[in-house]
Amino acid sequence: MKRHCRFCHAPLRTSFVDLNSSPLANSLLDEKSYDGVEMRYPLHAFVCEQCFLVQLDAVVSADHIFADNYLYFSSYSDSWLAHCRAYCLDMMRRFGLTCDSRVVEIASNDGGLLKNFVEAGIPVLGVEPAANVAEVANRNGVPTKAIFFGRDTATALKADGFAADLIAANNVLAHVPDINDFVEGFRILLKPQGAATFEFPHLLKLIQDVEFDTIYHEHFSYISLLAAERIMAAHGLVVFDVEEIPTHGGSLRLFVSHQGTREPGERVFALRAKEREAALDRIETYAAFADEVVRVKCEVLGFLIEAKRQGKRVVGYGAPAKGNTLLNYCGVGPELMPFTVDRSPHKQGRYLPGTRIPIRAPETIFAERPDYVFVLPWNISDEIVSQMAAVRDFGARFVTAIPRLKVW
Repeated sequence: MKRHCRFCHAPLRTSFVDLNSSPLANSLLDEKSYDGVEMRYPLHAFVCEQCFLVQLDAVVSADHIFADNYLYFSSYSDSWLAHCRAYCLDMMRRFGLTCDSRVVEIASNDGGLLKNFVEAGIPVLGVEPAANVAEVANRNGVPTKAIFFGRDTATALKADGFAADLIAANNVLAHVPDINDFVEGFRILLKPQGAATFEFPHLLKLIQDVEFDTIYHEHFSYISLLAAERIMAAHGLVVFDVEEIPTHGGSLRLFVSHQGTREPGERVFALRAKEREAALDRIETYAAFADEVVRVKCEVLGFLIEAKRQGKRVVGYGAPAKGNTLLNYCGVGPELMPFTVDRSPHKQGRYLPGTRIPIRAPETIFAERPDYVFVLPWNISDEIVSQMAAVRDFGARFVTAIPRLKVW
C-alpha cells in the first residue's frame, strides 16, 4: 500500500509505532451495541522523512468520528475550564479585544472556552463538527454552528460577516485529515491584523514521555514546531510566538498571523533550537520510539497480572480516549479492570470500546473499596487525586502508566 504525507505528499515509508488495530476511542458502547460487532481499524503512525510530520492513515472519515453521538464534553474537567478562563483573560489583555472585536473558536465543543468571552461582552462564534455537542453550546448561550471547518466554510463565514480578530483552535489541528484545507481556512477567515492560536500536544513531549496513548484515530497528526512552521508558511501564515504549556501532558500554543504583519520572536527561535537539539529533524529519533511503547505495555500488564494473582482489585478512573488506546493495545478487559468511573453523566452506564469495561459514577469506588485506582487520564492526575483523596481512608493507592508505571 502506497502512503503519502497529508501535508507535503512525500512517500511515507518510516514507521513511528504500530499499535495494532483498535476501535474508535470515543465510540462508547451502550446496552444495545454491547453484543454487536465492533469495528476495529489499524492504528499505525508513520513519520514523513521530508517534513517530519507524524501521522496516521486516514482510515476512518472525520464524519464518522464526529458523529451526532460524540461523547466528549470538555466542561467536565475543572482543570481544563480553568485553563480556558486563563487563556481568554490573557488574549483579551494581549490583543485588546473589546465589544467591537470578533472571536471564533474552531472545534469549540460545548462552549467552555467561548463562554468567558461572552461574559466579557465580546462577540463570538463557535464552529463545532459534532451536532449534539454544538446543541449543548447553543443552549448554554454560546452561538455555535455545527459544521466542519476548512477553506469553503471559512469563505462562507467571512461572507456572512464573521471575519475574526482572534481565532482559537485548541486541540483540533491534530484532528483534521486534510490539514492543508484546514489551515487555508484560517488564512481566509483571519482579519489582516488578526491572530490565531493553535494548541496541540507537543510531539517532543510525546516522544520523551512515551505518551503513545495520545495516538488514536481522532488524532490524524502529531506535530512539532518544526513541522507546524512549514505547514503555516505554505498557507501564507507565520508563527510569531510560542508557549510551552502543561495541558495534555505537554502542549504547544502557537501564535500565528498573516505573513508580513509580525515576525517570529525569541521564544520561536529558542524552541526551534530545542527541537533540533532533541534531533526532531533526524529520522533515527522516530524509529526508536516503538521499543519504549512495548516497555510501557509490559509494565502495565505485569502490574495488573500480579495484582490479580495477589487477590487485589484494580479499577479505573476516567473514560478518556487515551485510556482506550492504552487498554486496547495492552489487551486489558474486565477480568483485570472490572470497571472504570467518569464524572460525565453522558458516559456513565456505557462501556469502553473494544475492552467492554463498564463505566460507572465516581461514588462507585467508595462503595466497592478497591485496592488500586488506575488513573487513565494521567494528564489531569493531580486534579483526580485531589478529588478522590478519600480513597486513601480505606487504603487504596493510585496508579498511572505514563511515562513509567507509578503506584503511590
